[in-house]
Amino acid sequence: MSIIIPANSASGGGGFGVANSLRFNRGSSDYLRWNSSPSGNRQKFTWSAWFKRSSFGATQILGSASYSGGDEGYLFLSSGGILGWQSTNSGDGNLTTARSFKDTSAWYHVVFSVDTTQSTATNRIKLYINGSQYTWDGNTTQPNQNQSLYWNVGDTYYPYIGRRNGGDYFDGYMSEIVQVNNAQLAADSFGEFDEDSGIWKPIDVSGLTFGDTGYYLNFQDSSALGNDVSGENHDWTSYNLAAVDQSTDTCTNNFCTWNPLAKYTNTLTFSEGNLKTVMSSQAWHSARGNFGFSSGKWYWECKLLGNQSNYTGVVDESAIMNTTNAYTQNGNTLFYNGSGGEMEVNGSQTSNNYGNFSETQVCGVAVDADNNKISIYKNGSAIVSNYSLSTTRTGFLFPTAASLDHSQEIPTGQNTNFGSPFYSESGGNSDGNGYGNFSQAVPSGYFSLNTKNLAEYG
Repeated sequence: MSIIIPANSASGGGGFGVANSLRFNRGSSDYLRWNSSPSGNRQKFTWSAWFKRSSFGATQILGSASYSGGDEGYLFLSSGGILGWQSTNSGDGNLTTARSFKDTSAWYHVVFSVDTTQSTATNRIKLYINGSQYTWDGNTTQPNQNQSLYWNVGDTYYPYIGRRNGGDYFDGYMSEIVQVNNAQLAADSFGEFDEDSGIWKPIDVSGLTFGDTGYYLNFQDSSALGNDVSGENHDWTSYNLAAVDQSTDTCTNNFCTWNPLAKYTNTLTFSEGNLKTVMSSQAWHSARGNFGFSSGKWYWECKLLGNQSNYTGVVDESAIMNTTNAYTQNGNTLFYNGSGGEMEVNGSQTSNNYGNFSETQVCGVAVDADNNKISIYKNGSAIVSNYSLSTTRTGFLFPTAASLDHSQEIPTGQNTNFGSPFYSESGGNSDGNGYGNFSQAVPSGYFSLNTKNLAEYG
């Protein structure tokens, strides 16, 4: 099949579908808080969540609980991507895995399963990733027997999702967050292996017995993002999050985003779930999408920011994005939003002028990989129609964003919509399969870049 499907991402098929996730932006300190003082079982419980990362380089918290006196416990991702449990109370144990979770294109499923009454220490905290139980590394300490962990507790600070009392905000997407009290459950209470692909996928958890401090957050109510649908009515309050942070990028239909590990220059920053790129200095920058394709017809949109020295289009798999910019590499075909608006191929500028976009106007990109063509849309009409892709193209094509600041107008960059925009979009235009929310009508036969479409049309 001529596509690149991210690891740990179901590529289609039937079964249970997850409609929404919640997009956490570290830069705006997004988080959820349970604004009450829970008093459930702190010795036996299970916490489950799906997450997709956006950045690295700093500690990020999945879930936590803390007291005003400073004591806290939290499930964390280290700056290097290591997953672990840590507490300020030594009796609660401190545990880490030996593996880094650094794939920003993939959805991961974590199950934090606790029963401190177990006589065998290694059974007291179990961790499952994508359906498989992980062994903690050799430097970890399990909690004392019958220990009441710093979880399901709080007074002034209460439990958090996406941060701890000291900050360490999560950056990325989360979906299907579930807590079951009074039971230590295995991963198969929340997911199953797909019989065709072998990929771990979610199952319907609505029939679980959640318990007195249990909850189920599915993020389907954009007006109440912390709404608990378990029936226990343990609602969470959202902070710095809005309806636009409800996303359709989920663990059952994974959408393309920009890849922070495939970029040119460290002055290029990513935010808003890796859908916004901004440069902070006068230099080249470029980014590559995390989905590749060699066949099919694909559509996305962007708003080109800054002084109009912006490029959008595709680059092939031969481009080494961390050593030079996309514009100068062979295999690229880009629309240049400057000097009248030209097409640029393999680093060379053409003579045709097609027009420019302002920052508020939406640029539609339609790539026909079957016939090696690209079209650029403005106000619903193609200003560039079926322009031939680079003749040096080899292998997979990737969406590309690039900018060069000539006049020291900082910042420049792109706001990109691969189908689940981080900005308010009232267009309501989906592709032929019903996926995506686009400003302009999706050209007939073209589809948004997500795993379900890729599996069917790639």
